[in-house]
Amino acid sequence: MPIPIGEKAGAFALKDQHGNVVALEGLRGRKVVLSFHPLAFTRICTYQMQDLERSKEQLDVLNAVALGISVDPVPAKHAWAKEIGVKHTPLLSDFWPHGEVAEMYGVFRRDDGFSERAVYILDGEHTVRWVKIYPISERPSIEEILKVLENL
Repeated sequence: MPIPIGEKAGAFALKDQHGNVVALEGLRGRKVVLSFHPLAFTRICTYQMQDLERSKEQLDVLNAVALGISVDPVPAKHAWAKEIGVKHTPLLSDFWPHGEVAEMYGVFRRDDGFSERAVYILDGEHTVRWVKIYPISERPSIEEILKVLENL
């Protein structure tokens, strides 16, 4: 089960595509979009991360940061980010312990070994304000995400 709206988000620290550690605690005071995606190098996941990248300026204006999270290892995240043109959006590796953060957020698909396609929106105190789990084949609506952020 996903973390319910109104609950505090679970703290984590994961490496991004450059090997830098990104800790949720370090983002306190900013709204956070946690964009879980099943696997790098897949079509819908590519569009999902490119949508976040293209929206960086709008996210900045809304005092928000987007983080892409999947179970892929850092080298795969690095190669994929380069291939799809993602330079500013941290793509976090939930590789080891395998899927630990996805599990904490209630979106790990144990039988498949990867996460649901899911988006959490956290406020500046990292309380869950919105969560949506999408069908694996559905691309999250960046417009919907931005509208939620605008209304926080």
